[in-house]
Amino acid sequence: MTKVKICGITNIEDARQSFESGADQIGLNFYPKSVRYIPPDEARRLVESLPEGWESIGVFVNETIDTVLETADHVGLAGIQLHGDEDAQYVRDLTQQTSLFIIKAFCVSPLFGVSDALEWKVRYQLFDAYSPNGRGGTGKTFDWKNMGVHINQYFPYSAYLAGGLTPENVKQAIRDVKPYAVDVASGVEASPGKKDPNKVASFIKAAKEAI
Repeated sequence: MTKVKICGITNIEDARQSFESGADQIGLNFYPKSVRYIPPDEARRLVESLPEGWESIGVFVNETIDTVLETADHVGLAGIQLHGDEDAQYVRDLTQQTSLFIIKAFCVSPLFGVSDALEWKVRYQLFDAYSPNGRGGTGKTFDWKNMGVHINQYFPYSAYLAGGLTPENVKQAIRDVKPYAVDVASGVEASPGKKDPNKVASFIKAAKEAI
């Protein structure tokens, strides 16, 4: 069964509702330029309010390794998601300094080759649609059917699919790509940074029912 990550969580209410609806993970965005940014102190209070075992993942964009590690420790994160221009050496250095799992995001453009992601030695790979307007949460999609063949070929047990997912299209996206997990932010929002509980519940139900 495909796992579900609800990303861009900014408050305790949305976090709890996501998990209670069946989410496997939530994402907390530590990129200051994002409309879904959450300060580390607020994120820590959010994580501390959740039952043990509910996984929170921190999203970072071009931060120093020291900042990533300090934030992860302060907040109590289960995993780290790199959504910037971090290179393979950065990932190797980070991996040597933490036991947390790492997700590396790749922006899929017409020139992107899925096999390029093999250079980054991380546990999970996240494939998001390229957009000049932002890093994630843009609502853009890519050619799931064509790219899905390659994603499943190279990363059958570790790929996250993101970009333009909604309760209406997530079933088809899972059928086309067969990812390990799906990741959604804007597709289940009432407004940027605030989730719509009905959309969240519908999205998770559709993803879990996809075959």
